[in-house]
Amino acid sequence: MTTAYDVVGIGNAIVDVIAKADEAFLTANGMAKSGMRLIDAAQSEELYNKMGPGLEMSGGSAGNTMAGIAGLGGKGAFIGKVAHDQLGKVYRHDIRAVGVRFDTPDLTDGTPTGTCLILVTPDAHRTMNTFLGACQLLTPDDIDPALIQSAQVTYLEGYLWDPPAAKEAFLKAAKLAHEAGRKVALSLSDAFCVHRHHESFLELVRDHIDILFANESEITALYGGDFESAAAAAQRDVEVVVLTKGEQGAYVFTGGQRYHVNAEPVAQVVDTTGAGDLFAAGFLFGYTNGRDPESCARLGAICAGEIISHYGARSEANLAELAKAKGM
Repeated sequence: MTTAYDVVGIGNAIVDVIAKADEAFLTANGMAKSGMRLIDAAQSEELYNKMGPGLEMSGGSAGNTMAGIAGLGGKGAFIGKVAHDQLGKVYRHDIRAVGVRFDTPDLTDGTPTGTCLILVTPDAHRTMNTFLGACQLLTPDDIDPALIQSAQVTYLEGYLWDPPAAKEAFLKAAKLAHEAGRKVALSLSDAFCVHRHHESFLELVRDHIDILFANESEITALYGGDFESAAAAAQRDVEVVVLTKGEQGAYVFTGGQRYHVNAEPVAQVVDTTGAGDLFAAGFLFGYTNGRDPESCARLGAICAGEIISHYGARSEANLAELAKAKGM
């Protein structure tokens, strides 16, 4: 079967609104720093009105990853749901403009396109408040079998494991990918997300996932114990385990081997929004282009380093040129 795409990502198609805030603002508005919470339309409007000046841009975890892969020169496609509204048009334009295929039909029932209100504290940590809107109405009918089976890797965004129909869409995509001899990757996305769906996440990972991405808090939320014991448990379930530890770098466990790469040094960490997404982009680009595990992780670190040096989760530098300049 022809491989038309390196990666197809499935996730929440969300427009990000990013603003600065102090920790007192987070506390006053009931937010857990560095976490993600789901809010409804009324809460979204109320918080939006309280926030300071914001930067609006297309986001969503898997969408960010696909944009990163395209920026590196990879071939990617995205499946996610937006509404037939102005923000939906913005999202569709943005992701296509960076070279990612995005053909999922608009939602037309009046539900608006999803938004994520992101507060960045002075220490560069991001706290997210997500109104899923149209995102949560992705269904198995939105999964194009030919598209899934033409990609080397199908990449699933853990945030989308909330809505029942989206879970069915994930399982359909994973089954199609494996029937075609392809790989399935998953980002755990958020420790709070893992806690909400602990048992079903474990089942998903054990039964359907070949490549697992997580940070320290996410992997320990899934398997319990400390980082080392959780990493060991993950290796029994998954072919390739990719774990990030912030400034301590990243680890890859595969084939009984352990690899470590340092975090990419940056002059100043401005905003950690999208760091994990872009790390996954670099890793998957390397993986689908035949790189060894350490090189894949190094590419991930380079991409993550670029994204945390400015606001927003879409790269400002030419990632392909950046990787080349760093010998990759």
